[in-house]
Amino acid sequence: MLLLPKLQSLPNSFPIEGAVKIELVEGIPIFRASSPIQERIDALLEKQKKLFLNSEEKQELDLYEEIDDYLSLVNRTVRNIYLNQNQLNL
Repeated sequence: MLLLPKLQSLPNSFPIEGAVKIELVEGIPIFRASSPIQERIDALLEKQKKLFLNSEEKQELDLYEEIDDYLSLVNRTVRNIYLNQNQLNL
C-alpha cells in the first residue's frame, strides 16, 4: 500500500484556486504548478542566487519544494498505475 506524505502547510502566497494546472501527456494527466506559482518560485530562486532570502521567503521556498515533491509523487503514481494497467491488458 502506498502511503502519501502529509503536507504540514501551504505557503501564504499559495492561491486556493489556480495553483495547479493539469496537462495530458500521452493520455495521462500530469499535475504541474501553474504559471503564477512557477513565476513566484523562479523569483525566489533568482533572489536566492543574488542575495540571501529572509526567513519568511526561505520557508515559502521550502514549502513550494514540498509541494513539488508531492506533485511528482502523484504524477509518478498515476503514470505507474496507467502503465501497469496497460501491461495487464496485453
